[in-house]
Amino acid sequence: MTHQLLPRALVSSRWLWDNLRTGSALRTNVRVLDASWHLPKTGRDPWREYKERHIPGAYFFDIDVCSDRTSPYDHMLPSADQFAEYAGKLGISNSNHVVVYDASDFGSFSAPRLWWMFRVFGHPNVSVLDGGFKGWLREGHSVKSGKEPRPVPVEFQAKLNTSQVIDHEEIVDNVEKRTFQMVDARVEGRFRGLEPEPREGIEPGHIFGAVNLPFPSFLTEEGNEKSPEELRRIFQEKGIDLSKRLVATCGSGVTACHVALAAFLCGKEDVAIYDGSWVEWYMRAKPEDVVSEGRGKTL
Repeated sequence: MTHQLLPRALVSSRWLWDNLRTGSALRTNVRVLDASWHLPKTGRDPWREYKERHIPGAYFFDIDVCSDRTSPYDHMLPSADQFAEYAGKLGISNSNHVVVYDASDFGSFSAPRLWWMFRVFGHPNVSVLDGGFKGWLREGHSVKSGKEPRPVPVEFQAKLNTSQVIDHEEIVDNVEKRTFQMVDARVEGRFRGLEPEPREGIEPGHIFGAVNLPFPSFLTEEGNEKSPEELRRIFQEKGIDLSKRLVATCGSGVTACHVALAAFLCGKEDVAIYDGSWVEWYMRAKPEDVVSEGRGKTL
């Protein structure tokens, strides 16, 4: 499938502003969601920052709340029913075009996770705001403080596409059989085991067979997504064949979704995410299952 035939994965700040200039997202078919989430130890509170300023009409989507709260791992995918209920309470129906963004200094950090979540639950009409809130502010568009009026709940139907989610057992099997390519989106130091992980009790390193492709490499200095031509070259330089099966991982399943988005912009729709990612792998791993140039895992 060519890039031109894919659903619109990115929208510009100007496009969004033109669609919201009536002053209320509810007057259009567009629904805007602030998907900000920050790594532990950053000291940033996305809900507080949202209340301080956000795109007019945007609602806050908490990926920690809309998750499998029974899991020992962070923000694992919720059930289809849980996702449908959460989205519906935000006034989102299956007829809406959803635009997601975050307030990361990168321009985009956690928004691709929510983009992937909507798609994995059967809603392809979802886009990432190119450049994020950082770009929105840079272009001088208006912001709003406080909470938005409570949305009118609507029905949202969700069905999980299980082929887009990889579990621990499939990763274990792949270490031996190498049935799919695996890309790790964390920064190089964490991948190699030389820089600390942001979570207590987790040492850095990576899974056997994984290729490191840090998520910032997909972004320009301004925080916009690079062109499809540049993205294809990035994958090629790392030896990633986009015609073959590809699975993405990271620390906890958030920035892995940058890999899915970048590949999508190149025309590849079927990148799967290892939802538990490095945190799950490390917590369940034997010492010999952790590849690291640093401390690794000890008994």
